Amino acid sequence: MPLVNSKELFEKAYKEGYAVGAFNVNNMEIVQAITEAAGELNSPVILQVSSGARKYANARYLVHMVQAAVENNPNIPIVLHLDHGDSFELCKACIDDGFTSVMIDYSGHSYEENVEVTKKVCDYAHDVKARGRYVTVEAELGTLAGVEDDVKVEFGKSSYTDPEQVQDFVTRTGVDSLAIAIGTSHGAYKFKADQCTRNKDGILVPPPLRFDILKEVEKRLPGFPIVLHGSSSVPQEYVKIINEHGGKMPDAIGIPEDQLREAAKMAVCKINIDSDLRLGMTAAIRLHFDEHPDHFDPRQYLGDGRKNVKDVVKHKIVEVLGSDNKA
Repeated sequence: MPLVNSKELFEKAYKEGYAVGAFNVNNMEIVQAITEAAGELNSPVILQVSSGARKYANARYLVHMVQAAVENNPNIPIVLHLDHGDSFELCKACIDDGFTSVMIDYSGHSYEENVEVTKKVCDYAHDVKARGRYVTVEAELGTLAGVEDDVKVEFGKSSYTDPEQVQDFVTRTGVDSLAIAIGTSHGAYKFKADQCTRNKDGILVPPPLRFDILKEVEKRLPGFPIVLHGSSSVPQEYVKIINEHGGKMPDAIGIPEDQLREAAKMAVCKINIDSDLRLGMTAAIRLHFDEHPDHFDPRQYLGDGRKNVKDVVKHKIVEVLGSDNKA
C-alpha cells in the first residue's frame, strides 16, 4: 500500500487500546530496521523526520528511502511524519515533498500564536483540492524539557499541559492529534538526579507520569488521539555496554515502559521513540570496534547496529505499544 496519513490508524488505535510507534529516522539502516520489525510483526508504523535529520541526510534522500521501505513492506501502513516542525514554511515544504503527516510545534510561543500558526498549517494540510490528499497535523500544548536535535528546553522551564486549554485549541485549529506534556522528556538524560529516587542498586527511578492530566484531557476530548513525545525508556543494558566500551553516560534514565503501556491503553495513540534507537545503534558499534579492532568496513559495524535497532523496535511494538498484528 502507498504511504498513509495517521487518521485511520489513530481511530483504530484509540478504539482498541494500543498506540502506534513513531520512530525517528536519519539513515538507511534505521529505516530498514524499523520497517523490517514492523513488517514481521504486522504492525502499523510512523517514520518521523526531524529538522536535524533533514539537514543531515537531505529530505529527498529520506523520502526515497522511506518509499523503498514501503515497497519492501507492502502489507503494513506506513506514515511519513515531520517531527517538531518549527514554522509554517517547514511544514509546507514537507507536505509538498510527499510527507503524509506533519507536526507544527509552536508550543514555545504564546498560546494565541500557537493557535494562529497551527491553524495556518492545518488549513494548508487539509486542502484536499490542492493536492488530492489529506495530510494529518499534530500540534503541541505544554513544553517538554530536554534536548532532541534542534529542540532544547532547559530543566525548570518546561510546563505541563493545561487541560482547560485543549478543547479551545483543537476547536480553533482543526488539528488532528495533540502532543501533551505529562512528565516525559527529550533525550537520554530525561531527569536530573534530584528529581528522582534511587533503587537498591543505585539506579535512578524517575518521577511517575501525570496520569491525572492525561485523564482530564481524555475527558475533555473524548475519542481524540493524544501523542507522547520524549518517550524513550533508555535501556540500561545498552547504557552499560556503551559505558563499558569507551562511552560516558552516567545517570542516563528514561520513562518506565509499564507507564507508557498504561498510557497506550488510554487516549495516547502515538508514542515517540528516538533515543532508544540511538543507544542500541551506538552500543552495537562500540562493542563491535572493541571486539574487532581490525574491522574498517562500515557494513560490518552498521549491520550490528541495524540488528540492535530492529530488536528495540520489536520489543517496543509488542511490550510497550501493543500494536503487533494491528496492521
